[in-house]
Amino acid sequence: MTDITNRMIPLGAFELYLLNDATSFVDGGGAFGLVPRKLWSAYFPPDDDNLIQMAQHCLLVKAHEQYILIDTGLGDKLDDKAQRFWNLQYSGGLQRGLAQLGIALEQISIVINTHLHADHCGGNTRWRDDHQTTVPAFPNARYLVQRREYDDAMRPNERTRATYLPFNYDPLVQSGQMRLVEGFIEVLPGIELHVTPGHTPGHMSVRLSSAGQHAAFVCDLATYSVHFERLGWMTAYDVEPLRTLETKRQWQIWALEAEALLIFPHDFKRPAGRLQEHGTKLELVTVDVPVIEA
Repeated sequence: MTDITNRMIPLGAFELYLLNDATSFVDGGGAFGLVPRKLWSAYFPPDDDNLIQMAQHCLLVKAHEQYILIDTGLGDKLDDKAQRFWNLQYSGGLQRGLAQLGIALEQISIVINTHLHADHCGGNTRWRDDHQTTVPAFPNARYLVQRREYDDAMRPNERTRATYLPFNYDPLVQSGQMRLVEGFIEVLPGIELHVTPGHTPGHMSVRLSSAGQHAAFVCDLATYSVHFERLGWMTAYDVEPLRTLETKRQWQIWALEAEALLIFPHDFKRPAGRLQEHGTKLELVTVDVPVIEA
């Protein structure tokens, strides 16, 4: 049996595993919006094309004798044009990472999609041999997403249609394998889905609690860790940036009170940390966690 203990992030009775599905390179202006390049480049120096590295983290939780997967990355259905758009270094790492852990796709019982942007749910499905239709990548899982998110994804506009790709999720809804939830839900004891609007109106973050210890997969509430640290910093991708700011304000309060481990979806330098007060400032202190790169 594969020894996976050195890849585990312990949280009380839960076991957490952070897997990177892909490494891509994106325009720094998109990742930081109105933040001046001189400021954000101190954290992520861009290349000559203004590109910065972006991870595609997914979080596996073993709890209550079940495997729960939070987000599924870009997946392996990207055509050549999409691969060039993302400037991919590699992709499809989620399934290879699960295999490294000795976990079969059939063992995943719950998949949580924080939202339906292609880089967070692309691994929900895989191509059939005909390359025309998709099938569930996790055949025994029930998938969860906010109904508002699904409604927005099925009625995209000129700004959002490039990232909402129905073959990643609509077949699962039509088959009944994907459940559309509304508002807060406790999936299992200690695993809570919270609507955290701003990036999209139906965006969710996931809180985890076990034996008095707390963590959160904040997802694109804070794309990079510095976005959580600084209320006024957010991406150009946020549909409702002022809601992002106010949502982060509330989550900063919770993170301080809970002394929570915060896990970020796209940060390759600082994928996890804890928020601390230093005088009048809040600082995200890095916590070293293993990341499974396939």
